Amino acid sequence: MAGAAHCSLQAKRLLLDPKFEGYKLSLEPLACYQLGLDAAVAEVQLRDDQYTLDHMRAFGMYNYLHLDSWYQDNVYYVDQFGRVMNLSVTLDTALQKPREVFRLPTDLTACDNRLCASMHFSSSSWLTLSDGTGRLYLIKSGKRGSSTSEKWEIVFNEELGSPFIIAHSISFVKSDAHSLAVLLLRVEKDELDTKGSGFHVTLEWVTIAERKEGDHRYEIVKRRVLQGKSVPHYAAIEPSGDGLMIVSHKPFTFMQNESDKLEENDDAKVSNEKKDPLYYWQQTEDDLTITVHLPQDITKDDIKIRFSPDNLCVTLKDQPPLMEGKLYSSVDHESCTWIIRENKSLEVSLIKKNEGSRWPELIVGDTRGEFVMDSSQCSEIAESLMHLTSEVMNPNPEKENPPCNAQELEECDAFLEDGASLCRFDGDTLKVTHIINLGSNQYLFSVVVNPREMPCFCLRHDVDALLWQPHSDQPENMWEHIATFNALGYVQASKQDKKFMACAPDYSYAALCECLRRVFIYRQPTPLATVLYNRKEGRQVGQVAKQLVATLEANDPILGFQATSERLFVLTTKTLFLIKVNSGN
Repeated sequence: MAGAAHCSLQAKRLLLDPKFEGYKLSLEPLACYQLGLDAAVAEVQLRDDQYTLDHMRAFGMYNYLHLDSWYQDNVYYVDQFGRVMNLSVTLDTALQKPREVFRLPTDLTACDNRLCASMHFSSSSWLTLSDGTGRLYLIKSGKRGSSTSEKWEIVFNEELGSPFIIAHSISFVKSDAHSLAVLLLRVEKDELDTKGSGFHVTLEWVTIAERKEGDHRYEIVKRRVLQGKSVPHYAAIEPSGDGLMIVSHKPFTFMQNESDKLEENDDAKVSNEKKDPLYYWQQTEDDLTITVHLPQDITKDDIKIRFSPDNLCVTLKDQPPLMEGKLYSSVDHESCTWIIRENKSLEVSLIKKNEGSRWPELIVGDTRGEFVMDSSQCSEIAESLMHLTSEVMNPNPEKENPPCNAQELEECDAFLEDGASLCRFDGDTLKVTHIINLGSNQYLFSVVVNPREMPCFCLRHDVDALLWQPHSDQPENMWEHIATFNALGYVQASKQDKKFMACAPDYSYAALCECLRRVFIYRQPTPLATVLYNRKEGRQVGQVAKQLVATLEANDPILGFQATSERLFVLTTKTLFLIKVNSGN
């Protein structure tokens, strides 16, 4: 991870509400509908040899209900007979029984070490399906959610080794060929791990593409394996198929074959040899100065420099560009100049368009140069940090307001995992390109807001829960803060028995369920129809956030939980519940 860019998540202040007053418990009744299942859900209990926390997170807490984000209010599950059952809702008062759309060819009860069946909807007409025995199915479904147009057809199926569950999949077109990429999650025995749990986690990234012969048959074109020591909270492939993002407590690395290892060792030897910087650069509040040492035979006519507002290109003679790429920030290209000094060095002057801003790098991603800081800048930075340091260990123990008092922390302020990180892997180099240390920003859940984009992930920030949308095609804004669920980070921490969390794709509410019966719904602030006053402050309250609680009439454990803009779907062993949260527009 040495060459990875260390980034940070930038929250949008406009989406934060520092004056949020909390959720008001609402006693308004929620419409709840229930459908009895013809056959029980194909739940797979953990075996005696699946005793680690990773097994529990990956398989014991598996969500057996699958939401099809490409079609509204469309959910699927697999029953004990290997049937994939679908419920598509248009009108709550006229619910149909779940219907069979596909039957797995294999007998699920015949395999002793199988995992739960899993699926992921790659596009509006393609999906990937696993029977839990180690076999992967690629299925063309047609338009789903409709009995007339939905017809599942197997176009590829292959045994891929030990049992796995599908973590994510995408459908894309590359080089005029239709392809699908899928992530397979396994927890495997690790004979070399004598001090830890004795297991490791693998993510296999499989790419399947249409054959060039034009016979509409598909084949595996690439298989890559990542290995780590914890089950990832979030793992998703970029829509283009060029990269991968993982949120995990412990880091993942690609496993390489012997030839790749030899090449990597050669690269490491080359990189260990100390190289002089290709150029040196300095900056003030107004401008930047770049110095390049020129070879003896270079004249003024051999130098070509092209300035533009956001880019710089420096070429010597007929050689490849010495410097080329996107500048960290914009410059006034018409005022930029260059000159050859007496000591045979090229000096380039760039005038900043935004005066006063400090550039952390000159050309984005270019590490061949070296920044030289003058003594005045060093003393300025030291002075600005002086208030953070002291020569005395505890200079003022009797301070009226100490910065932190651990005794004031409540149980739900503690985080079990402090070292989680978000990493972006490049599909070609198999190396980490971006990394974010999440620290105490606890991972909460993921949700698909736009099925054509990567899934969003929700993190706790202080007491709130912030929703982040990855944009793999926007390097300057790779993770965008798109919504805030007020105080949800604090509220969910107090729910000791919570099993699943979800939110509406339109951000109107968030919800969580316990292992049995109870569902908590947190509606975000909405305008009031009547006038309401805050007696303490004597001001009118324009909007209020509500907490609602639903208790299901079931004694079976909750196995699946999904949220849409209007409804919550809750799956137990023998019943599918629908809770109407919002009325349709």
